[in-house]
Amino acid sequence: MSRARPLWAVIPAAGAGERFGGDVPKQYLPLLGRTVLEWAIRPIQTRADVAGIVVVIAAADEYWPGICLSSGRIQAVHGGPQRADSVLAGLDALSGKADARDWVLVHDAARPCLTDEDLDRLVETAAETCGGLLAAPVQDTLKAADNGSVARTVEREGLWRALTPQMFRIGELASALHRAKTSGFLATDEAAAMERMGHRPRIVPGRADNIKITRPEDLALAEFIISQSGVA
Repeated sequence: MSRARPLWAVIPAAGAGERFGGDVPKQYLPLLGRTVLEWAIRPIQTRADVAGIVVVIAAADEYWPGICLSSGRIQAVHGGPQRADSVLAGLDALSGKADARDWVLVHDAARPCLTDEDLDRLVETAAETCGGLLAAPVQDTLKAADNGSVARTVEREGLWRALTPQMFRIGELASALHRAKTSGFLATDEAAAMERMGHRPRIVPGRADNIKITRPEDLALAEFIISQSGVA
């Protein structure tokens, strides 16, 4: 199945990054002369087949006006308290431009290390089914804890770490997120909402260094990864 429909993107960037700490939201922290957010958008922005990008920011965001992204394809809208709320706000912003059958990429604002190759593979592969997501196989030994002690070792065979972007049809994703919200289910990623609707998103193997900035030490790691990639 070829991807005959247009491709759009939503970047949820309304989070405050409480786990990271500090006064500046992690998506606006400096990284090799840009912000984390700018690095996250770069691979998507440079694709000629992306018709438009919606960055979803907090209502009180004071940092977005200082971001310099030279593209008329990018717009900003206000998001909500949860990730799913922000993604829905981004999809709503596309409703006057995009068709429900079009594809949308949803990418974390705090993932600055996405490679063009992984993005290419996702776009090519996800369109062959209901959609899909980049993911990396779990390699560490996993422990389930009980009151700070090991309760059991969890079998890691068949387990994957969900990454972004995740790619689905706009209408199906919006319906899945709305259904999850009304039922009280907290969808921590788009694939989880699609799974509840009976879909089986395709897992597209991606690089393990497509990291999400969560802790202060992740910034140094992201700097190393980007420097080694040659795109800095």
